[in-house]
Amino acid sequence: MVLRCTLKTWTKGRLFWIFRLGNCEIDLEIKRYFCRAGVQSIQIHGTMRVILEPLIGDMPLVGALSLFFLRKPLLEINWTGLTNLLDIPGLNGLSDTIILDIISNYLVLPNRITVPLVSEVQIAQLRFPIPKGVLRIHFIEAQDLQGKDTYLKGLVKGKSDPYGVIRVGNQVFQSKVIKENLSPKWSEVYEALVYEHPGQELEIELFDEDPDKDDFLGSLMIDLAEVEKERLLDEWFTLDEVCKGKLHLKLEWLTLLPDASTLDKVLTDIRADKGQANDGLSSSLLILYLDSARNLPSGKKINSNPNPLVQMSVGHKAQQSKIRYKTNEPVWEEHFTFFIHNPKRQDLEVEVKDEQHQCSLGTLKLPLSQLLSRDDMTINQRFQLSNSGPNSTLKMKIALRVLHLEKQERSPDHQHSAQVKRPSVSKEGRKISIRSQRTASPGAGDSSTAPSTPVLGGGDKPGVEERAQPAEASPPGPRGLGRSSSSLQVGAACSPSHTFVKEPTPSIASDISLPVATQELRQRLRQLENGTTLGQSPLGQVQLTIRHSSQRNKLVVVVHACRNLIAFSEDGSDPYVRMYLLPDKRRSGRRKTHVSKKTLNPVFDQSFDFSVSLPEVQRRTLDVAVKNSGGFLSKDKGLLGKVLVGLASEELAKGWTQWYDLTEDGTRPHMVT
Repeated sequence: MVLRCTLKTWTKGRLFWIFRLGNCEIDLEIKRYFCRAGVQSIQIHGTMRVILEPLIGDMPLVGALSLFFLRKPLLEINWTGLTNLLDIPGLNGLSDTIILDIISNYLVLPNRITVPLVSEVQIAQLRFPIPKGVLRIHFIEAQDLQGKDTYLKGLVKGKSDPYGVIRVGNQVFQSKVIKENLSPKWSEVYEALVYEHPGQELEIELFDEDPDKDDFLGSLMIDLAEVEKERLLDEWFTLDEVCKGKLHLKLEWLTLLPDASTLDKVLTDIRADKGQANDGLSSSLLILYLDSARNLPSGKKINSNPNPLVQMSVGHKAQQSKIRYKTNEPVWEEHFTFFIHNPKRQDLEVEVKDEQHQCSLGTLKLPLSQLLSRDDMTINQRFQLSNSGPNSTLKMKIALRVLHLEKQERSPDHQHSAQVKRPSVSKEGRKISIRSQRTASPGAGDSSTAPSTPVLGGGDKPGVEERAQPAEASPPGPRGLGRSSSSLQVGAACSPSHTFVKEPTPSIASDISLPVATQELRQRLRQLENGTTLGQSPLGQVQLTIRHSSQRNKLVVVVHACRNLIAFSEDGSDPYVRMYLLPDKRRSGRRKTHVSKKTLNPVFDQSFDFSVSLPEVQRRTLDVAVKNSGGFLSKDKGLLGKVLVGLASEELAKGWTQWYDLTEDGTRPHMVT
């Protein structure tokens, strides 16, 4: 094995560029079928940070060692034998992505490996520290982008369908696509956690959406340490690696404060006191450390131990722990975070479940307002579980931090110092690692860094709107471990083509923080109105029968029909109904009807069920969306209307049949009385 380390110095630490070149050989042979497979070599390279803390007075002078990658490392595997099939285009990116995801679950921020060197060290605090801050990204607009869509074999220049991919460490966001526009206005806002700002960058790439592979429209990289110094940046940046194009960003660095006295001002600034509890910008961050449980009940079978997991939710946002098998005293030691809009109105709901028998082992509901009166806005204790055994407890550490934007007084001629960086990477290498998620071999040398100034520009600043969820990251550009800073005036004549398979990330933005599909539906509704007055149910209605079967222990939903839907195209609509039982929005929890072709009054008469007990389902909400199918690779897909049905009704055991009005976002929940 060959290990090469390059050391770069900054004021408060050390940054190691790690190249691991493994000459190991792994061979597998199945003699009966004459099959041979294996791995000849493995190469991993990326930016790794090593932290030695806390300092102590005795040997070995430090209490623990922590190491992690700032972003996904680059990976290259040389397969042999039958596994050479994994090098086939289409399979190569898939196999590398799966392996990189496994690595990310252990070694990419916020995950890390921590090795205690003395027994007294608080390992939980070292493994899961509180983030250094939150970066709020206002992804506003672009100007003068390249036109990639051409006609008549390139003789006629067209426009582009631009969208943006935004990365902060292991978090990835994707904007909506603006059709046929070289100066698109997105007006979207995303919020990202920053755990280690020295060495981390904000990476943005713009692409033109195409049916086969997306074309590259430019990139941008900004040092987060400089954003922290400035606190607020509202600038036009010239795109790198392309001939032309500018991007308008507003960046806010939010400090995490354990001070409840600052919350009221933050709530007023983001207008949380006037909106609903789950909508809009975040005022605070909830940090939860799930430690362990004790004396859990056995579940359905008395003599068998359960396979416990924990589901946590705040509003419509839900997360789930790993499964611990065959134990009633599980230890998780996992870390979770939730962006909170208004902690005075929101609750943390926790449920311990048996994965094997799909039954509840205990519940807990904690109003977040309780944290406001605690010391350091933190609770660290064992909680007694409801609907569980008499001694069943769940140990958690829960902390709330207010997101505060420090406004600095600046002179009119103030020049910010934010460094805009350009990755020293070949365009072919970028195409392989970012779009196809393959890796390239490491570069021969390392680049030095120098400060640079972004290009400023004019233009109006549209009202910016809000919201996003973290997603799984894609690997950064190859040789991103050696990066050079330069002026954004430096461009390239051509750029590669790319493909991207991520779904758009919901923004906090738009009128009252609605997803992209809702924004498009509202635009379509305004076009239909066109000076006329629409009826009481302009988007139509959906008929549902809802009841809970105590014998089957399931919620049964029958989708009967829809009426008076809007036409998605000249041929009408191809509607179908999609359902989730919130807060569970996993793919396995989705239910869908068949598609009815070219009709505005479809009849489905399909029955679906959800495995859930009656006490539990009365705390849930049924999310029903009517969508237009549009077919494979069609651009005519979209939302036709939505409804949220509250299930906290005493009539649920008897059931009911009702027509529900469809709305753009379903923010007006329907309750049955």
